[in-house]
Amino acid sequence: MRIIAGTFRGRKLNPPTSLPVRPTTDMARESLFNILNNYVDYDECSVMDLFAGTGAVSVEFVSRGAKEVTSVDINNACTEFMKSTVQQMKIGNMRVVRADVFDLLKRANRKFDIVFADPPYALNDLPVLPQLVFDSDVLEDDGIFILEHPKEFSFEDNPHFWQHRAYGKVNFTFFAKNIHQR
Repeated sequence: MRIIAGTFRGRKLNPPTSLPVRPTTDMARESLFNILNNYVDYDECSVMDLFAGTGAVSVEFVSRGAKEVTSVDINNACTEFMKSTVQQMKIGNMRVVRADVFDLLKRANRKFDIVFADPPYALNDLPVLPQLVFDSDVLEDDGIFILEHPKEFSFEDNPHFWQHRAYGKVNFTFFAKNIHQR
């Protein structure tokens, strides 16, 4: 797993094989950020990465200049790996939080410009995750929510649906809080 662009471009993350994760492929991550490059000023951007796993997406945001990144995962081995990455790479603007995403969304008390979620594809609550994010009011008014999911799911009926992109087995659905501003 390598960082695609920015200050950490080319750096590799080598998570233990024992982590219970399905990392976003380098190709899919590069495609995701190519889309975001057209809409996001990273220097002004606060990001929350839900189900962060290895933290590769979080580090990619940091590498591209995100103001701050909060990486959330419930698995202790994942959060410990992310903390070691933060320490090794001397990242000062990435906060790692060990928490259940659903509990965290219920008690969220701040807003982010971007919320990215890459839940386990077999997660029972995956279909309702977009609505939970919007109900939590964790997005800024011009915020973007990005959900990585398997192809079996379609979110085009969601009132916040903005666009969908597929890269092999990886699907990204983009949602915007105020869709008419996009």
